Formats: sequence, structure tokens, C-alpha cells
Amino acid sequence: MTGVVLYAVLVGFGFFTGGAAGLLGVGGGIMMVPFLTLVAGVSQHAAQATSLLVVLPTAIVATIVLHRKGVGDAALALRFGAIGAVGGIIGALLALALPGHLLRLIFAAFLAVVAVRLVRDGVTSR
Repeated sequence: MTGVVLYAVLVGFGFFTGGAAGLLGVGGGIMMVPFLTLVAGVSQHAAQATSLLVVLPTAIVATIVLHRKGVGDAALALRFGAIGAVGGIIGALLALALPGHLLRLIFAAFLAVVAVRLVRDGVTSR
């Protein structure tokens, strides 16, 4: 996939992930990394870096919209964000130290664990 088609797909997927972020509180890594690696052919390291950069404006806009509706605690989110930024430095350095195939396996295992927990909690909370 190249040229105009690639850009059209990326724009469409950008709208989709932005909508998912606002609706579900996710979008960046959970949706974007698999898309970039499996569909767009981007390396695992580059996909994760791209995902992290995309999350920032998406999170800011969604937070503003929700805050205007009286949902969420922006001050608490900023405190968590500051702590998360420090963790982000450590995580990014660790990701760079790992080979791409191992990073992909770790990411897949994380997604699998989250999926199992969500399904289990959804079934048992009825």
C-alpha cells in the first residue's frame, strides 16, 4: 500500500482510533500498533513510537470534551500523566533495547491478558 491509498487509509483509521479513544478510552496502542505493523508494514518499534505520539493530541481533545461535560478529574489526570511521562522514558529505553520480534510478542501477550480479563469480568458481572 503506497501513495494516495495509504494516506486515505491512514486518515480513515485516524478518525476511527480517535473515535474509539473518545468512546472507549483506548485507541492508541491497542488499535494503532497492530494496524501499523500488520496493515501498513511499519516496524514494531516505529509503530509504538508513532502510537505514543498520536495518543497525546487525541487524549487532550477527548479530555477537554469530557471535562466540559463534567466527567473526569483533569488535575488528577495531569498528575498521573507527569508520573507516566517518567515511566515512558524508562519504557521507551527498554523497548529500544529489545529486538522487534520480542517486543511484538510482549505486546501480543499484554493484549491477550487484557482481552481475557475483560471477557471474564464482563461475563461474571452480569
